[in-house]
Amino acid sequence: MSIVPEPLTQFPWRVLGILLAIAGFGTLVLYSAAGGSITPWAINQGVRFIIFSCMALVLSRIRLEYFARFAFPAYGLVLVSLLMVELIGGVAGGSQRWINLGFMQLQPSEFMKPIIVLAVARFYALLPVGEIRRWNAIWPALVLIGVPFMLVLVQPDLGTATMIAAGGVTVMFLAGLPLRLFVGSGLAFAAIVPIAFSFLHDYQKNRVLIFMDPESDPLGAGYHISQSKIAIGSGGIFGKGFLKGTQSHLDYLPEGHTDFVFATMAEEWGLLGGVLLIGAFMLLFRWGIGVSMRSQDKYARLVAAGLTTTVFFYVAINLMMVMGLAPVVGIPLPFMSYGGSSMLTVMLCVGIIMAIERSGRQRNRPGSWG
Repeated sequence: MSIVPEPLTQFPWRVLGILLAIAGFGTLVLYSAAGGSITPWAINQGVRFIIFSCMALVLSRIRLEYFARFAFPAYGLVLVSLLMVELIGGVAGGSQRWINLGFMQLQPSEFMKPIIVLAVARFYALLPVGEIRRWNAIWPALVLIGVPFMLVLVQPDLGTATMIAAGGVTVMFLAGLPLRLFVGSGLAFAAIVPIAFSFLHDYQKNRVLIFMDPESDPLGAGYHISQSKIAIGSGGIFGKGFLKGTQSHLDYLPEGHTDFVFATMAEEWGLLGGVLLIGAFMLLFRWGIGVSMRSQDKYARLVAAGLTTTVFFYVAINLMMVMGLAPVVGIPLPFMSYGGSSMLTVMLCVGIIMAIERSGRQRNRPGSWG
């Protein structure tokens, strides 16, 4: 008999350790970005991580059948919230994204990122196997994805809209739809890009144009990308040292504690710090994909893979953005960028994947579902 109580042995210690390592490192970076002060960013980020970790552990105790049962109702509720944003949402910085609840500003689009995965996965889990290559397997999923995509796009929030579409389309791909559908859709998307570009707001057009040639306006629209590249490059192999960064401390690097926190980190910790951070995220992705591959239930398999991919998009888009490999679309780096919305979304994803892993361990017990 083990002297460790059984409930403790069933805790997801490995993934919690990975998350704690990333979030702890992120808190150090925010501490440095604030000039060696624990306030206002580091302490708030640490408290949020503790709260959202507890939330994820609570989610991990929920039976998977409840996530399946309430996927469509939750989708409908968030969709109504997105409509409410258009009607009564608050405007800040030229964007209408929040509902004022008095005690907090609610951003419904953040909840749609994991819920679109749950809803589309639920649709394909209910779809008979013989229907997967027919039109009836395509258009309902496109509607599920397209409606919130358009509602978020008009806020305007191109980054979040892209994440919602990417999460839903990923589930469609994993569900086994014909590859030619995605190839054809990609070609069609490429054909309508010039038309879609004309409907973007001026600041969004500038982001795309500056992405293609940031040096054309290094002190204007290209300032963020140019300073980010300087900060990353100046870090070298081992960095300038903790609390010794200059780009962020002298305010050359805009948003050095939010969207461009990776550049702040790379300046002080160098290539070595960047590689270790990316390695930690890779371990997190490996865990999520492993949970998906071990799942016997189709819904669980699609949800675990889809949510893991959602977190991957956060990391990949942010890193490409700060390195000048993608337009600046305002996607934060999970557990590193200061802010509660992205951490809440990612911890929702992690908590649901934990629930799938726990369900997989219990699937052979009496009374288990699936």
